Amino acid sequence: MLYNILRHAHSGLRWIVLILLVAAVVIAIQRLSAKNSYTDGNRKLYLFALIATHLQVTGGLLLYLIPASAGGSPKVNFDLAMDKFYRFYTVEHITTMLIAAVLVTIGYSRHKRLTDAISKHRMVAIFYGLGLLLILLAIPWPFRVAGAGWF
Repeated sequence: MLYNILRHAHSGLRWIVLILLVAAVVIAIQRLSAKNSYTDGNRKLYLFALIATHLQVTGGLLLYLIPASAGGSPKVNFDLAMDKFYRFYTVEHITTMLIAAVLVTIGYSRHKRLTDAISKHRMVAIFYGLGLLLILLAIPWPFRVAGAGWF
């Protein structure tokens, strides 16, 4: 029961993460190209994108940690691990998502230290953009081998 609730929440929260990351990258690129100032609204958007990404990663890690007896992930059978479906979820998905979350975190941390508005926007555009790209590649879209559905 807990596993199913968490799985659906994890699947639904991906849309919020994607919307916030796309908005953050688009705003950062627009502000960067227009050489606009850094505002409090930018800071809040970047922070909300970071928080949503961290919540998503936390939920995903909890899905891996819930024991199989509670309806969670089965014990890893390394003979099956190289099957495309199992490899995607046990290796590719979690590794890529963790790297993406690290990139978003680095982008937010580095942008806070900068004083120039253009540099702040550039830092967010680069690191959030790379994180967004990795997230888009690692989501189990319905058209992939390990497709999970839209929600």
